[in-house]
Amino acid sequence: MTDFRLPETHYAQSADASIAYQVMGDGPVDIILVPGLFSHIEFMHEMPGYTAVLRRLSRFARVVTFDKRGQGLSDRMTGAPSLEQRMDDVRAIMDAIGSAKAVLFGFSEGCPMSVLFAATYPDRVSHLVLLGSFARSKDRQPDDVWQQRCDEIVQNWGSGDTVKTVAPSQATNAEVIAQIAKFERLSSSPGALRTLLVLNRAIDVTTILPMLQTPTLVLHRTGDARVPVALGRAVARSIPGAKYVEYPGCDHYYWVGETEAMLGDVEEFVTGHRDGGDAELDRVLATVLFTDIVDSTRSAATMGDHRWRRLLDDHDQLAQQMVGRHRGHLVKSTGDGILATFDGPGRAVRCALAFGSAARQIGLPVRAGLHTGEIEVRGADIGGIAVHAAARVMSQCGSNEVLVSRVVTDLVAGAGLKFAERGAFELKGLPGTWELFAASG
Repeated sequence: MTDFRLPETHYAQSADASIAYQVMGDGPVDIILVPGLFSHIEFMHEMPGYTAVLRRLSRFARVVTFDKRGQGLSDRMTGAPSLEQRMDDVRAIMDAIGSAKAVLFGFSEGCPMSVLFAATYPDRVSHLVLLGSFARSKDRQPDDVWQQRCDEIVQNWGSGDTVKTVAPSQATNAEVIAQIAKFERLSSSPGALRTLLVLNRAIDVTTILPMLQTPTLVLHRTGDARVPVALGRAVARSIPGAKYVEYPGCDHYYWVGETEAMLGDVEEFVTGHRDGGDAELDRVLATVLFTDIVDSTRSAATMGDHRWRRLLDDHDQLAQQMVGRHRGHLVKSTGDGILATFDGPGRAVRCALAFGSAARQIGLPVRAGLHTGEIEVRGADIGGIAVHAAARVMSQCGSNEVLVSRVVTDLVAGAGLKFAERGAFELKGLPGTWELFAASG
């Protein structure tokens, strides 16, 4: 939906293991995000909120994410990685990207390793941030409760069952559960997970905490369903000079729920100031147009790459001409469609109809969806609910059809456009039911 491109995955060699990592941003400080129990640095971008958090951090830092050995895109291994091996992996990544000193941002099970790294290599850690932290794993649950929960996690692995503790606010959201289920499967096998859970049970860095000399910020959500807040408070009390901040909420995942206050605190701790998450956002009313070539994958396979590429070039040229003619702004090509905005809904509808007609003449059936609402503009990027709504409206279209939301029809009353009712729809990820209408000239 924007000109933003996801970061590429690279590999750092750590002894006999290849460690997958990604880098986002080019700020003056480096932040190494140390993952929790499981991770998959590519799939996590498909989880709502995750990429936005990284982008927020990348406004003032170069942000590095990685999969620990044995998980995600990093090399698989027998057994589970020790804290010492995981420290070596972080060092290998820092060396690979040329980072002499970095902020370690530990999350959940990643916090003890971050503590150990900062105490062992204080010259390579400028700041330490601990989110959802604990010092001794056995403090989280009695042995009998832990064993039962461990068996339950392994037995249900791949079903999204962990949503109950990592993102309980989303525990009834079927789409989120499905995403977390896939996240589990991609991150680790059940057997490897059990090995890791047993290893993590033995973690205890209690005696290390008083030795820390690195400036430390400890963050925790009051109702964290996976790591009790009392353990985060205990960590902060044990680290000399540590700053402790608590936030409302029950979610363990840092990208779920309200995040701006937390990210602002991290920025202020690291840089000495905060810009505010919305400082660069302009909000304007616009009509958003999404288009899509119907059955593009099948058409590409039938035509062959060369012919299909030429046809796409013609499509893109047509799109640029039509959007410009109707005084719109072409935000981007989506590969087999476009995203554009207009300051007038009537022009947006006419553009969609004209573009559909022109595309048919070159043999491309397209569909288009429109919605009017407030969008967020940051440079060449746009976002906001209105953008998602237009995409969802388009998803209900048939071939050579232009669908619009009720608000569009209300705003163009008297403009000479015709609309036919298509009924009420539930649009994925959006509340309530939406009345949609097919437009014609």
